Amino acid sequence: MREKSKLEESIKGIVTLENELNDALTLIELGESEGDAGTAAEGEGLLKALQTVAARRELQTLLSGEADGNDAYLEVNSGAGGTESQDWAEMLMRMYMRWGEKRGMKVALIDQVDGDGAGIKSATLEFTGPDAYGWLKTEAGVHRLVRISPFDANARRHTSFAAVLVSPVIDDDVGEIVIEDKDLRVDTYRAGGAGGQHVNKTDSAVRVTHIPTGIVVASQQERSQIQNRAKVMKMLRARLYEVELKKREENLASYQAEKSEIGWGRQIRSYVLQPYQLVKDLRTDVETSDTGGVLDGDLDQFMEAALAARVGGKSTG
Repeated sequence: MREKSKLEESIKGIVTLENELNDALTLIELGESEGDAGTAAEGEGLLKALQTVAARRELQTLLSGEADGNDAYLEVNSGAGGTESQDWAEMLMRMYMRWGEKRGMKVALIDQVDGDGAGIKSATLEFTGPDAYGWLKTEAGVHRLVRISPFDANARRHTSFAAVLVSPVIDDDVGEIVIEDKDLRVDTYRAGGAGGQHVNKTDSAVRVTHIPTGIVVASQQERSQIQNRAKVMKMLRARLYEVELKKREENLASYQAEKSEIGWGRQIRSYVLQPYQLVKDLRTDVETSDTGGVLDGDLDQFMEAALAARVGGKSTG
């Protein structure tokens, strides 16, 4: 049904585009034949607007991967560097939450491990909306921040790293993902949060380690241990499915490298706040000086360029 709805929306968009194109051409021809410059200019204005719509729809066709239309899990992990990197990880988490909200997606915080004094050590978000995984998969990798540290009494410039992992939310009936109980280590612990009738009073949070791959997933979103275990198993299936997708793309080696090292040589994007303002994607060379806008969720230009480069082998700039 999801695929059917997506195809119907695509066909409707193409038909609308064709009709509006014919209307614009008719206006131009009418204006030229009657010597009415205003009518011709109106048709030309419609054509320019249609170019933008057509470019957006062309980009949308790049979201044709096996799981691109699915919802997504996004995990943020702080790198080495203590409070600095943990604060940067929290900034990234907020940035992606704002991006999802601007796109009208539902964003849920599944799990969060607070930092030592400030920021977070890790967090997992679930994005529910059209093509969530297709867009967010371009964000997987290490993100580097350069700024004057608010935690340094001498106001020195610091470099911090945080890693982003993205996996698609998949249906339970995906038969190629088989998880055996003997391959799992399950830990329970008390959920963090603001308190309440059950929070911090029972071991409702669940953490599962998949021993063969070393993948760790956790959930403290739900009120009961049973619900959190079900959520964790769904997340684990998603992570294992992502590994299978990477294998098919013959990028498993780079995927494992991204997990193993959060630092120099693995970054996909650099965010410089001092001594100048610049966000630059190191894969596509797309850059902007609007660092405030980017950190507030304006990520489309980077995602679009990375997606085009990933599919077509070139950047849209």
